[in-house]
Amino acid sequence: MSQASATIGAERQERSVGLWADALRRMRRSPAAIIGATIIGFFVVVAIFAPFIAPFDPTRGNLADSYLPPSWEHPFGTNVQGQDVFSRIVFGTRLTLGIAVLSVVIGVSVGTFFGALAGYFRGWVDAVIMRSVDIMLSIPGLLFAIAVVTWLGRGVVQIAVAIAVLNVPIFARILRGSLLALRETDYVTAARAVGVRGPTLLLRHMLPNALGPLIVQATLALATAVIDAAALGFLGLGPPDPRTPEWGTMLSDTYRYLNSAVYLAFFPGIAIVLSVLGFNLLGDGMREALDPRLRR
Repeated sequence: MSQASATIGAERQERSVGLWADALRRMRRSPAAIIGATIIGFFVVVAIFAPFIAPFDPTRGNLADSYLPPSWEHPFGTNVQGQDVFSRIVFGTRLTLGIAVLSVVIGVSVGTFFGALAGYFRGWVDAVIMRSVDIMLSIPGLLFAIAVVTWLGRGVVQIAVAIAVLNVPIFARILRGSLLALRETDYVTAARAVGVRGPTLLLRHMLPNALGPLIVQATLALATAVIDAAALGFLGLGPPDPRTPEWGTMLSDTYRYLNSAVYLAFFPGIAIVLSVLGFNLLGDGMREALDPRLRR
C-alpha cells in the first residue's frame, strides 16, 4: 500500500509540474503575454534602479526653472516648483507599483481566507460571508476607497489598504466559486473516501487546484490598483506631502496648465496607461495559458 501511495503521489506531482510547465510554455507563445511581461519588466527595472536613472532629486526644485519645456537637460520638462518631471516619474514608478503590489497582496490574502471558508464549509458561514461580499460589491469602488482613505487618513499604506478592501470581495467570490466546483471532482471524492478531512483536504487537495483563476485575477487587479491609486492621488487623497513623486498626485493640478504646459499631464498619463496596458496584456496571456477552455 505504501508503494502504491508513493506512486500515486509521484504521478500527481508530475501532473502538477506538467500543468504549470505547459502553461508557461503557452505564455511564451502568446504575443500579448510577451508584450505585457516586457512592459512590466521595464517598469520593474526602472523602479529598482530609479536612483541611477533619475538625473535630479524628485523632491527638490528651483522656482526659477518653473515650466521649462522638454529639453536635453529636462527630457520631460519641469513643473510649477521647478522639479524635473522625468525624475519624478522615474521615482513615482516605485511608489505607484509598490502601492499596487501591496494592495493586491493584502486583498489576495484576506480574500483567499474568507473565500476558502465560504467555499469549504458552506452553510451559514457561506451565507454570512457572501452576503457581506454582496454588500461590499454594491458600493461604487472609488467612493468606497475614498471613504476608507478618509477614515484611515492620507498616506501610502492607507491608500494600499483602501484599494485592498475593494479587491477582497472579488478574490473571495472567485475562490469560493472555484472551491464549489472542485467539491464534487473525482480526486476530492477519492480523498474523502480514504479519510482525508478538514484543513488537509482544503489545503492539500482543493486549494492548489483553485489558484489558477486567482492568479489571473491578481494580475488584472494590479492594473486596477494602479488606476485607483492614481485616481485617489488626482482627487487630493494621495500622500500628504505634495512633493511625493506619485503619478496620480502629479496629475492633480495639471488641468490648470493644459494650455501652456500640456506635458505636465501627458507624461504621467502615458506612464499610467503603459503600466495598466502591461498588466492587462499579461493577465490575458495568463488566462489563456491557465484556462483549458481558451487553449488554441
